[in-house]
Amino acid sequence: MSTELGLIEGYYGTPWSWQARANTIAALKPHGYGFYIYAPKADAFLRKRWRESHPAETAAALKVLAARCHAMGVRFGVGLSPYELYRDFDGAAQDDLARKLAAFDDWGIDDLAILFDDMRGDLPDLAKTQGDIVHWVKARSRATRLIMCPSYYTDDPVLDRFFGQRPVNYLEELGGLLDPAIEMFWTGEEVCSREFSPGHLARVSAQLGRKPFLWDNYPVNDGARMSRFLHLRAFTGRPASIGAHIAAHAVNPALQPVLSCIPAISLAESYRLGDAYEYGAAFRHAATALLGAELAETIAKDILFLNDVGLERLAPKTVERLRGRYAGIDHDAAREIVAFLDGEYRFQEEIA
Repeated sequence: MSTELGLIEGYYGTPWSWQARANTIAALKPHGYGFYIYAPKADAFLRKRWRESHPAETAAALKVLAARCHAMGVRFGVGLSPYELYRDFDGAAQDDLARKLAAFDDWGIDDLAILFDDMRGDLPDLAKTQGDIVHWVKARSRATRLIMCPSYYTDDPVLDRFFGQRPVNYLEELGGLLDPAIEMFWTGEEVCSREFSPGHLARVSAQLGRKPFLWDNYPVNDGARMSRFLHLRAFTGRPASIGAHIAAHAVNPALQPVLSCIPAISLAESYRLGDAYEYGAAFRHAATALLGAELAETIAKDILFLNDVGLERLAPKTVERLRGRYAGIDHDAAREIVAFLDGEYRFQEEIA
């Protein structure tokens, strides 16, 4: 059975345009990407202002995007981060959540993700409270797949430093409480994992009581450090053998929608080729298919500057030379590179 691939738009920073979303979904569909989840951190109405209705214009655009997904045979989903709902899931909160779920149903969602990430987690009965909320949602949503993100969605101790020490046996307790039909996101050994191994995923499966639904934080490049780099290189550290140990594989893309497709396509090639996969060749195959041979070759020659050196360490004359090169190319990917060189993707504080 092939591994289910999809996109979760879950980054911080300036969100993509509606047209960019539709174009990206269409570009990845032929390579096996079968689901898309709308969850940009900049959409405050999915986060700290989740109790409020989306503006009518946004809701209308999401209905159109859902219809486009369905026309392409792609599942459409939404990720809701009901900020600290688990602190007080009272009648008023339930009424607000019910209205939100009804709006999602009206948009035409297939997948619903309830996201408890990046919130305080060192609280009593955290697993039970979150489990009760997710089961409450399951009983009231028309979504045919429900995925939840635990507050501690990785082994990475950075979460404990920022959001409090994780409760003992949190994952085991949560996994034991949740209906087996509910999926659970996992980002790996780190928030931005360098690799995934079958051994790691088997251990996590035992903790969760189900195969993890991978939330892969590559090629995402948000944050103060990562936004200085264009993550263009093909995927590594994701051998096809992990497919037997996961429920699905969701890619969190970069701030640049067109350029994000290069590594995304390479991941599909990795699963398709298995042990025959070569990441250098995969980059060239993906870039050529997406951009054409000439632009793909130009980016390949500059990938060291863009992907590895990064904007902060590039000499001004190098930035000027690169900018001049891509400013003369009439392609959205080239325009994304120019915007990157101009500093337009530098990370700003979370909008929430």
